Parts: sequence; C-alpha cells; structure tokens
Amino acid sequence: MYRLYARLIQKGLKVGMNFLPWREPELLVGPGSLESLAGKVKSLGIRSVLIITDRNVAKLGLLDVMLVGLNSLGIKYLVYDQTVANPTIINIEEARALYIANECEALIAFGGGSPMDCAKALGARIARPEKQIPELKGLFHVRKRIPTLFTVPTTAGTGSEATLAAVVTNSETYEKYAINDTSLIPHYAVLDPLLTMKLPPAITATTGMDALTHAVEAYIGNSNTNDTRRDSRTVVQLVFSNLYEAYRNGDNLTARTNMQQASYLAGKAFTRAYVGNVHAIAHTLGGFYNMPHGLANAIILPHILEYYGKNVYNPLSELADLIGITNHSDSKRIKAEKFIEAIRALNHAMNIPEHVDGIMVEDIPLMVQRASVEANPLYPVPKILSKREFTKLYDVIRV
Repeated sequence: MYRLYARLIQKGLKVGMNFLPWREPELLVGPGSLESLAGKVKSLGIRSVLIITDRNVAKLGLLDVMLVGLNSLGIKYLVYDQTVANPTIINIEEARALYIANECEALIAFGGGSPMDCAKALGARIARPEKQIPELKGLFHVRKRIPTLFTVPTTAGTGSEATLAAVVTNSETYEKYAINDTSLIPHYAVLDPLLTMKLPPAITATTGMDALTHAVEAYIGNSNTNDTRRDSRTVVQLVFSNLYEAYRNGDNLTARTNMQQASYLAGKAFTRAYVGNVHAIAHTLGGFYNMPHGLANAIILPHILEYYGKNVYNPLSELADLIGITNHSDSKRIKAEKFIEAIRALNHAMNIPEHVDGIMVEDIPLMVQRASVEANPLYPVPKILSKREFTKLYDVIRV
C-alpha cells in the first residue's frame, strides 16, 4: 500500500515539474573563460561580491585570475574560505554574517560541490531571513529570488552549477539533507577546464564517478523526460570515454573539457529527473563519517544497481549498448550485468574500493531511518526499498 502511495506522489510531482519556473544558467565556456567573469559581474552593475570557497582552492591560487579581474574593474570582494567538505549550517551562518556586514550584492561560489552548496544555502537564507536552514529542508520552501549567483566549478562531477539543490550537513545531529528549489539554480556558470587541470587523480576519479551516478540514477528513474534521457546518455558516453584518461593523464585538456561537460549535463539531468537510493545512502555516510560524496556514490552505485535486478535490465542494457560492450546475442540481463561490471572495472582501475570501511554497526539503524525518509516517497526509483532492504544494503556495502 505504501509503495502505491509513493508512486502516486511521484507521478504528481512529475506532472507538477512542468509548471515550475525552470531556468538554465548562462554559461561562460572554454579554456580561459574565467577571465571574462569580472566583466560579466561589472556589466550587471554589481559593486560588491562575497566569494565562497575553501582553503585548498585558496591555497592553490586558483582564485588569482578572477581576483585580478575584479580589482581592475573596481569591484569590491570578500573571500570566505572556511567551507568544509559536506558544508555545515555553521559555514552558512558565518558566510551570511560576512555578506550582511559588508553589504554584498552577489555571490560567487568557487570550488567543488561544497562551496556551491554553501553559497546556494546562503542565498536561500538571504532570500528567507525569517527561516532557519532546517526550515528550508525539502522541496520548495524558498520560493523567492536569491542574490545573483555565479558558480565556478573546479572539479568535474557534482553538477551543482546546474542544479536546484543545496546539500547541507548538521554537524550536531550528523544529518545531511537537501534544500531543493528552482530559485537556487545558479544564474551564471563558468566552465573553464583549466581550473580542473591540477585536480589530484583520486579527486578526478571520485568526482567523475559522481557525475556518472547522477546520470545513471536519472536515467533509470521514473521521472525522465526526453531531455534528461538525452543528457544522461551523453554523460555516460563522455565518462566512459574520458574519465580514466583524465585520471591517468591530468594534463589532457580534451579529457578535462569533456568531463566538465559531463558534470554539467548530469546536473541538468538529475535536477529534473531526480536521483535515487544511491544518493540516499551516500548522504548518510557523508553526514555520519564526513565521507566524500563522490567516493560514496562510486562505491555504492554498482551494489544498488545489482540489487535492483530485473527492475533495471532494460535501461542498463541500453546504456551497455551505448558504450559498446555488448554482443547482439546478449539478453537484456546479460547486457545490464556487463554495464554494472564496467562500472566496477572503472572503479578498480582508479583505485576506488569495492566496500566502505568504518561503518559502525550501531549507526546503521539511524542511517537506515534517514535514508528511507530521504528516498521515500520522493525519489522515483526503479524499486522502492523497505527499511529491511536498506539494512541489507548497508551490510553489503560495508567491509
């Protein structure tokens, strides 16, 4: 009975999606495109910006080109570089205090998914000052325009530069959840592959698998559109053709460019078609153990796809055909199994483990509860999982 209720909710949301005020960010694309960001800010009449980033990005000097441009055009800026992996409510409130005290007019999120999530959540708080972050959790609790948001991804995987989601961690309760609202879709995104050239191989690998997870979960779900199917298929092709090369040879500009495109298109796909149970479990691992999101997704993805069984034979067989790993005589089941094995092989080639180390047995009941609440009834997954099934999966993925 509950599964029927969930499916009715999902169908209603899919119909309702057609009436939302969707937009796509205006893109600045290509090697060196970061140099044009300051001019874009100036053209909009913005006089003061708050830059949200993290210490590692700041130390690498990746901000320098942008800061020189802002200085040359007389645009005031302040840098908040305390964002942590899996950004917390504390990060958001610290940044908000700086934004207000310095009378900033816009936000620039510079870095991986964490600075972008932090900036989006900050935008939500500025748009809704009467609401605390926990009150904005879930669907469409913002519904007001946020400050102009520029995103500058330095990784290729999260797709946050294209999405309506900001993922937040409560460091006191270890809960990780999303704020979802079309008002959080960034207004501008800079896709400059030069910014990803210094990514270490391990981060290249896990963020790239994050993009693959977004595309696969969007593709196998029940809320697809023609556009999300097309984007997901493109992402799968790009990842299998370019990720290992970007991992192995970080100076390959073509591979870096293609992975940045994959990240963006995957973000577009899942922001309309949703993610699924892989993300529900991954968010609990991030909340409890601060596990990097891309790494969690990479490990969990093949386990979940295998558990779905016949529910995903058809879409996975299509993806297997797409990347050229099948024979004409293969059944859909065989093709699906080959696709899952291709994911495992890619993980293995990039030294991503098959299981998660460090999951505490005593934490599993609460993680199951939170994963179940996140996934059900919202996510239009191929198979709705009970709490008992979630428990089985935690046992499967842990060492």
